[in-house]
Amino acid sequence: MEPKFTIQQLIERCKAGERKAQELLYKQFAAKMLAVCMRYATDKMEAEDMLQNGFIRVFQKAADYRGDGSFEGWVRRIMVHSSIEYYRKHHKMLQVVNTDEVGNEPSVNPLATSNLDAQVLLGLIQQLAPGYRMVFNLYALEGYSHKEIAEMMGISEGASKSQLSRARTILKEQIAKMEGKSYGYAG
Repeated sequence: MEPKFTIQQLIERCKAGERKAQELLYKQFAAKMLAVCMRYATDKMEAEDMLQNGFIRVFQKAADYRGDGSFEGWVRRIMVHSSIEYYRKHHKMLQVVNTDEVGNEPSVNPLATSNLDAQVLLGLIQQLAPGYRMVFNLYALEGYSHKEIAEMMGISEGASKSQLSRARTILKEQIAKMEGKSYGYAG
């Protein structure tokens, strides 16, 4: 039977390079962090690659963790940055839409989003084109500003805004279609 350690104890042992502590920390956070990576990946295999790269970075940078904020949040930020780096390395440039489209999004019935299961919504997000999905996740789910997204992804703030606008429009259209089907409307 494996001994029980607190997260803080595992962090300290990881800073010392202990492989067993790294394994235990990985087991503690892998499922949650895989979910984070899945939002940026095109499939589960790619998400697993992002996860592995992210954990390598977590263990390499463990000594940099100062205890400011939650460790899970720190690991999550590393996973997001690792996923972006993986994306930039393995995928073509982001699709960019005309910035004239920003702000011209049709509104959606608030009931549409209230009836959506989280898994269904994540599935819709997963279907977005990779560039739209990256910006949407960074802005809407991770809370980054357009300036931060632009810096991370090597695009302009305008491109970030237009990517988000287009992603929202596509999601609203998909939700409207789903709501129409569930209420028996033709559309």
